[in-house]
Amino acid sequence: MLELIQRAAVHLLISLSGVVLATVIGVVIGVILTRVPKLAGPVIGIVEVLQTIPSLAMLSILLVFFGLGNMTAVMAIFFYSLLPIVRNTYTGILALEPALLEAGRGMGMSSLQILFQVELPNAIPVIVSGLRISLITAYGIVTISVLVGGGGLGRYVYRGIQMADMAMLFTGAIPICLMAFLTDLLLNRLEQKLLHR
Repeated sequence: MLELIQRAAVHLLISLSGVVLATVIGVVIGVILTRVPKLAGPVIGIVEVLQTIPSLAMLSILLVFFGLGNMTAVMAIFFYSLLPIVRNTYTGILALEPALLEAGRGMGMSSLQILFQVELPNAIPVIVSGLRISLITAYGIVTISVLVGGGGLGRYVYRGIQMADMAMLFTGAIPICLMAFLTDLLLNRLEQKLLHR
């Protein structure tokens, strides 16, 4: 049981590390794209291409740069998480009512004040939606990262497949499903609260 808890904690930590990194960089990219609209099409296009690379291929490519271990899994999650976060940040800010921005300017706010006090707070529900998608995807990527030396619950799943041991397979698969379900439930509720605040 202790080993299961430790592996679940590692699974969650790897997933969060990749998604947090993607959130920090993705939000910055999303904001830049709202300021330089000409870049939006090409940049989002490049990020979409990253999303189409199969997980095993992505892990194999990153293995060359980061070697065996959890770092390869973190970077794979980072690349897969960029699209929903960049797109949702960009869309969330562009969807704001122009009257809100005008009100901010009318109050004498600087561009940075408008960004941090008007645009990002109002775009947060949409950004959280992208975060939810990214985290649920991350759990699956960590599961297969065992093939490149990653930790987490994937080891139970992979060992169960190798040994045709269904109990071992479910020992890994059930906690992963529960993590995905609880993440979806909690972030969905957070998103709804932010929308109706």
